[in-house]
Amino acid sequence: MPLARSLSVTSLSGLEEWDEEFDLEDAVLFEIAWEVANKVGGIYTVIQTKARLTAEEWGENYFLVGPYVESNVRTQVELIEPTNPTLRRTIDKMNASGCKVYFGRWLIEGSPYVVLIDVAFTAWSLDRWKAELWDLCDIGVPWFDREANDAVLFGFLTAWLLGEFAAQSEEPPHIVAHFHEWLAGLGLVLCRHRQLPIATIFTTHATLLGRYLCAGNVDFYNNLAEFNVDKEAGDRQIYHRYCLERAAAHCAHVFTTVSQITAIEAEHLLKRKPDIVTPNGLNVKKFQAVHEFQNLHAQSKNRIQEFVRGHFYGNLDFNLDKCLFLFIAGRYEFSNKGADIFLEALARLNYLLRVNHSDVTVIAFFIMPARTNNFNVETLKGQAVRKQLWDTAQTVKERFGKKLYESLLVGQLPDVSKILDKEDFTIMKRAIFATQRQCQPPICTHNMLEDSSDPILNCVRRIGLFNSSADRVKIIFHPEFLSSTSPLLPMDYEEFVRGCHLGVFPSYYEPWGYTPAECTVMGIPSVSTNLSGFGCFMEEHIADPSAYGIYILDRRYRGVDESCNQLTSFLFQFCKQSRRQRIIQRNRTERLSDLLDWRYLGRYYIAARHMALAKAFPETYLYEPHDPTSTTGFRYPRPASVPPSPALSRHSSPHHSEAEDNEEDERYDEDLEAEKDRVNIRQPHTLGFKNKTNNTVHAKPL
Repeated sequence: MPLARSLSVTSLSGLEEWDEEFDLEDAVLFEIAWEVANKVGGIYTVIQTKARLTAEEWGENYFLVGPYVESNVRTQVELIEPTNPTLRRTIDKMNASGCKVYFGRWLIEGSPYVVLIDVAFTAWSLDRWKAELWDLCDIGVPWFDREANDAVLFGFLTAWLLGEFAAQSEEPPHIVAHFHEWLAGLGLVLCRHRQLPIATIFTTHATLLGRYLCAGNVDFYNNLAEFNVDKEAGDRQIYHRYCLERAAAHCAHVFTTVSQITAIEAEHLLKRKPDIVTPNGLNVKKFQAVHEFQNLHAQSKNRIQEFVRGHFYGNLDFNLDKCLFLFIAGRYEFSNKGADIFLEALARLNYLLRVNHSDVTVIAFFIMPARTNNFNVETLKGQAVRKQLWDTAQTVKERFGKKLYESLLVGQLPDVSKILDKEDFTIMKRAIFATQRQCQPPICTHNMLEDSSDPILNCVRRIGLFNSSADRVKIIFHPEFLSSTSPLLPMDYEEFVRGCHLGVFPSYYEPWGYTPAECTVMGIPSVSTNLSGFGCFMEEHIADPSAYGIYILDRRYRGVDESCNQLTSFLFQFCKQSRRQRIIQRNRTERLSDLLDWRYLGRYYIAARHMALAKAFPETYLYEPHDPTSTTGFRYPRPASVPPSPALSRHSSPHHSEAEDNEEDERYDEDLEAEKDRVNIRQPHTLGFKNKTNNTVHAKPL
């Protein structure tokens, strides 16, 4: 039976298991992206985490292609001689013709081969290639758009590389070239125009025009069919970029995107319906100890608490044991990432906590890189004061311990009134006086270059959350990526996320959403929206997402004020949870990590490559599309045991009796609940491919 696959797969069970496998011995995969060994955004994470699985599938025939950036190569790439004879001849020929092409291993999981092209070295060809692009496609690239100039150079060089590889091959190979985003898309267009024997795939992780339109505060999703795309792109001076992206989408054998919400967007803006949705995954690592991630949460939380002690010195009038850490992180797009609605919800949450006389304090971190010139002096002073207090306490403790030891040695109980002398009290008083401050704890940890026009700071001024003692919600804006070498908050991003209680990502435009996905894998509950790919994916595969710590905010069918009220409700109910309920919820959240494992989601990319091979080489690979009778997907049921939130519980208040706690203990069985969840999802399968003498491919449904 010919290869049979659905053209519009939106659930994990939409792809049947392959009972026969592709012969990949004479097939070669090139994956081309501007973010190969070059971190710019989320595409870097996609390629980096997926590399191990793809390398297992393709072995020595898998090559990543990206730009040569010397600072990145020094720390991430081991340069070696090409192992593939055909590729060695290709690179030698290009280098002899005035290019600089490097070969090596990317030092990440899977150690994939990388081909890195020095774009700047061939900048002398830019005008000639721009003229050729105009003659071929009627696309003109302005001289001042440096990013588009790089895209032109990178596109022509990758097309040259692929064409030369095909020419140097002794036997006609079956080449698959997978291009990510518009920056790499021109190479695909040139491959098709030159009629190279290559199966092409184009993946858009977010449409250019969609990102620009959403940043302009338009009612994007309700007017998708109404936009004059050419005019909108022209008004924003990105028409040439839009044309490159649209050309790549239409020229590709297979067009994919990362989520169903982005597929709808691409169909209207790029005028082509994606052939398949390829959700983004992560490499999920399971601990041998089932609840080890809970221990890591406690350790990381302690480190965040140390920072908070310093940041709020002199105003530390709240109980850190009843303090919840919330955070939002990502690219600094104030509206697109939902920072605006998050701040408004925090103001409303502050009011609710105060009028209900809650003893819970919420500290909300904003981790969004912005333009700064240095650390805030007051913030650095806070950490210095905290360290000084710690050193003072250690000094007094040593003196106290020595006197206690000597008293016990002679067989006497110590006189507590004499064990601390005047000098000890003097040291402690001086330490206490040093903690006095005449101002509120700072909102921002750095000195902003554009303080008066910064969106987050202006919104904070409007809502009046200035970290005062009366406020139950505090805000810390950290306009820099986290680093374990920082003198202020010495934690890397993963460690910081593990220490928080809730990630809040109320994005208006989020094609996928790696930040909530990373929270889920680490067992941290999160807030997402039904306009993000991650949120839609979880809604589809979980019967009751909030029971598993995945709160889906409705930003598609509700107005801004209604969405803000819904987010405030989510946050307030989360604050009312007991510590035990949060632990139960984290256990449930972590169990969802299997859904985000590349060993599940990688099958979408496998299907896309098989589709492309069948379309480009129909005489060798047969393909017959069909409509599935059902694509029900995985559906995690709602847990039958104790609800994670008081809002859904029989208790009207988080303060209930000890007897009721015992009753909950009897109702909740972690192992039984986990076993029920495992029934709803298949175990990850190991991808294996065997050699065949017959290259014709067959597959049939189970």
